Amino acid sequence: MEKYDIIIIGAGPGGLTAAIYAGRQGTKNLIIDRDLAGGIGREVPEMENYPGFENISGLELIEKMKVQATKNTELHEMENVLEITKNDDEYRFTVKTDKAEYLSKTVILATGSSHRHLNAKGEDVFAGKGVSYCATCDGFFFQGRDIIMVGGGNSALQEALYLNNLGANVTLIHRRDEFRAQKHLQNQIKEAGIKTILNATVEEIKGEMLVESVTLKDTKTGELTDLPINGVFISVGYIPHTELAQQLGVELDESGHIIIDKNQKTNVDYVYAIGDVCIGLKQWVVACGEGAVAATSAYHDIS
Repeated sequence: MEKYDIIIIGAGPGGLTAAIYAGRQGTKNLIIDRDLAGGIGREVPEMENYPGFENISGLELIEKMKVQATKNTELHEMENVLEITKNDDEYRFTVKTDKAEYLSKTVILATGSSHRHLNAKGEDVFAGKGVSYCATCDGFFFQGRDIIMVGGGNSALQEALYLNNLGANVTLIHRRDEFRAQKHLQNQIKEAGIKTILNATVEEIKGEMLVESVTLKDTKTGELTDLPINGVFISVGYIPHTELAQQLGVELDESGHIIIDKNQKTNVDYVYAIGDVCIGLKQWVVACGEGAVAATSAYHDIS
């Protein structure tokens, strides 16, 4: 089995930054991702708050980071980590994937998260048939069509603006009486003239072969109304991927996120965690900072 000083599991913004820092430390490192590098970060249509770039897409930024990361760190894409077991020697962990097994002195968990579903009736039936979780992936197909964006955070409003710019007729649906997103995004929604429906949830998604309408429920009165639409875009948060963390006995909080200290250390020695799988602000710049800290912590611990 190939031996490494640091194995990073997950090649999102945090994982790639950890790889950049690890590679510059002179350690032997490997980064593994079950998909393409970037994960759901590839779906971000536009970012205006990443330092150094006034406006950049997630895909473009990921490709730039990937070039930096692979200068000194080995990258395996499309390789799924199945299991991590502990050993009693210097190479404390065996990382088993669907392609090989590796030994490592340390492990950095950058396993990220996946889109949270509404669990509305018809949501699974119409997935890929008008229901989407990725505006960048599917927005082009809805130019000139009536769609809803469900959610009230930064991502939901960013994607609503993106879809509007593509030429879709967007209505924002949010279950509360105000959005959680940053004020400047709320102002942009108003300036763009995007319609909003507050205090409403999607109870059912309906149609024949494709989405044709949704049933909305007023959260205050309980009244049900049907809204004719062609597409449902959903951005209501993320579920952290903690399966591997739980195998190792890593401690989670009540929301299912990994608990870390200021050095990105978990309760398990030589196991670190970064990014969306952890407690904290879900932002690229935060994940990148955590990646730098984790790689540096791992280096000091094995030195």
